[in-house]
Order: sequence, then C-alpha cells, then structure tokens
Amino acid sequence: MSVSVLGQPWLEAPATRAVMAALEAAGGDGCARFVGGCVRNSLLGRPVDDIDIATRLRPEETMAALTAAGLKAVPTGIEHGTVTGVSERKPYEITTLRRDVETDGRRAVVAFTDDWAEDAARRDFRLNALYADAAGTVFDPTGGGLADAAEGRIVFVGEAETRIREDYLRILRFFRFQAWYGRGEPDATGLAACTALKDGVVRLSAERVSKELLKLLAAPDPRPSVRAMVETGVLAVILPDPQPLDLFETLCPRTPDPVIRLSALLPPDAGAILGVAQALRLSNAVRDRLAAAVADGPAVSPGMSSAEARAALYRLGRSAFEDRLIRAEARGEGDGAALHRLARDWTPPPMPVGGRDLARLGCTPGPETGRILKAFEEAWIADDFPADGHEARLKSLMASPG
Repeated sequence: MSVSVLGQPWLEAPATRAVMAALEAAGGDGCARFVGGCVRNSLLGRPVDDIDIATRLRPEETMAALTAAGLKAVPTGIEHGTVTGVSERKPYEITTLRRDVETDGRRAVVAFTDDWAEDAARRDFRLNALYADAAGTVFDPTGGGLADAAEGRIVFVGEAETRIREDYLRILRFFRFQAWYGRGEPDATGLAACTALKDGVVRLSAERVSKELLKLLAAPDPRPSVRAMVETGVLAVILPDPQPLDLFETLCPRTPDPVIRLSALLPPDAGAILGVAQALRLSNAVRDRLAAAVADGPAVSPGMSSAEARAALYRLGRSAFEDRLIRAEARGEGDGAALHRLARDWTPPPMPVGGRDLARLGCTPGPETGRILKAFEEAWIADDFPADGHEARLKSLMASPG
C-alpha cells in the first residue's frame, strides 16, 4: 500500500504547483521530488515551514527552467547544486541529486547524480530521507524512514560513524531530532557513535553549534536529550562549565523559551555567561538577555510585594524581570503568577522630572543637578511612583546638603 501526502495545503498551493510544473517541463515527469522536513512533518501532522525539492536537473538547468516559467531563480549554493526558486514570494530550495566525493567533518565536495538512492544515502537520518513526488506519493529509499517517523526513532542513514565523520554537526542534530521527533530511548548505535566522536564538535563553527543548541532547547521537552548529552559528554564539549541539571529540569516545564532554558545550563554569573556567549558567538541580544537574567541587581522572587515588584520592573525591564522570576520559581521559591500578570499589565512610568524642572527652581546646572535627580528617582521608586508632590520633593532635596 502506497503512502501519500496528497491533500497537504503546501502541496496543493498554486505557488508549489508552479515550481514543480517548471521543473517537470524541463526534465520530464518525476524529475523532481519534495524531500526532508516537509514530507516528514506532513506524515506526522506537524506544521510545514520550509519546502525543499530534490531534482535530477543540474543547477544550470534548474535556473533555466525556473526562468522560462517566469519564476525567480537565485543561485544560493550553486556549487553544491542548490538554487532557490521564488514563486508568489515564497522560497523553494531546489537541490540537484548528489553524492559526497570528499568530506572533512565540516563541509563536503559533491558530485551530481541521477540516482535517488545515492542522494538518500548521504542524508543524516532515515526519517529525513523521505521523498514525495508532485502527486504526493511518498518514497522511502533507505527502507526505514517511514517506520522511523511513525515510531519516533532517530536512526542514521547507513553507518552512524560514517555519517558523523562527514559532518560533526550531525551529533548535535541527533540530539535535536531526538528532542523533537524521538520517543523512548535514543537509538543505541547512534548514541554510541556520538559518544565516540564527540570531540569532533570542536571543529565546527561556533555559529553552527549555537544555532543547533538553541533549536534543540526550543523543543517541547528537551530534558531527555540534554540528559543524554550530559551522559555522553557531548554537552561538556559545547559548554565549558555546564551546570548540574537540577535547575534546568524544573525550569523547562515553566517556559518554552530556549534562551532562558539555556541560562539554566550556564554558571549563575554574568561574567562567566559573557565568556560563554563570546565562545558560542551568540547574538548580542541573546548574550545581553542571558547576562541580565543572573547579573547583580534587584532580586526577584514570587514572595515580593507588588510595590517591590514594580520597583524591580522599573530597574530591570520586563524581560529581565520575568526571566529572573521564572528562575526563582524553578528554584522552588513559590508561584509567581500574580507577578507575571503585573509584568504584563503594568507599564513603568517615565521619570517625571528633569534638569529643566531644577533650573526653573533655581538650581545651577552641574554635578548638583545629577545628584538631586538621582536622589529624587530613588525616593520616587521607594514611594511606589507617586503621581504628584514632585516640586516639593525637589525643593527638599535642593535644601539638603549633598
């Protein structure tokens, strides 16, 4: 009995049909098939974000076919056979069937082929080596992809160690796909290969490692995969000082956010986190958020009063406040639901006075202005942001010695 993804919205979309029609007009029926995530996720009832296509057409033929059909063709990775077709503003990554000629654990030299089985043999996991033609019929060249997808198994194509030596990022992908698609214990052969070859991860660019790690941590429940990474020693290769998993285990169910989950794996020290962020080439936004979650400053706890929470929100900002609150909840300090609502609903007011107000009251601009404004702000925060009485407070501060 054949398996089909016919009826999937992405498959039936006019934009998709236009791309497949263009390719088949140049190479004949069956010259192109959908591959990888779009097929896998359709079979599993998961959302489909990206549509990848494999084709027997050579890259220059793909470019010509798309152009002849009035579609945009972008040579995004033409030396590796990849062209991006754009149909109704939607990108389709189209790659010529290929086999690896030479690999160094980071990148490959490829040769083009007409053989679907050869193309499947160079892919990472059997459930990612599923193809579907324009009619939706699914093909499983490895013979194990359909069963793996259905049963939640992440199994390397062919020899696990061979696949890893081709690209050491596949070690991290093994744990990431286990987190997203796996059920039960990880495949023993794959796990053993990842353990044996874990030191190869240091050969990868930091950007590739951090991107894969954050994708893993975004899974609905990444905890089993992270435990396996600890047990195999893989996590210690990625993170120089991984923390015990206690906080991570209790924090994950409280938030789907991969950044705050990552914070639970790092030392609770802003300086140490900045060092890790630099080593992993994390974006400035992610780096700053991780540091703010643990940096010196107002303590945040579910037991604090509303006034104390508003003061902390004013000083920290909403993101750092909520990140610290989630970490406090995970440490067992109580339920912070009321403070999460406060963080969402309360907007910190702007500082109600400035240098012009002081000048109007006769204060000469200079260092004294800064001292008075700082003292005013501290007292205003301590009094829970009163809306009036500002002039009297300023006059009092002006009369007091510095």
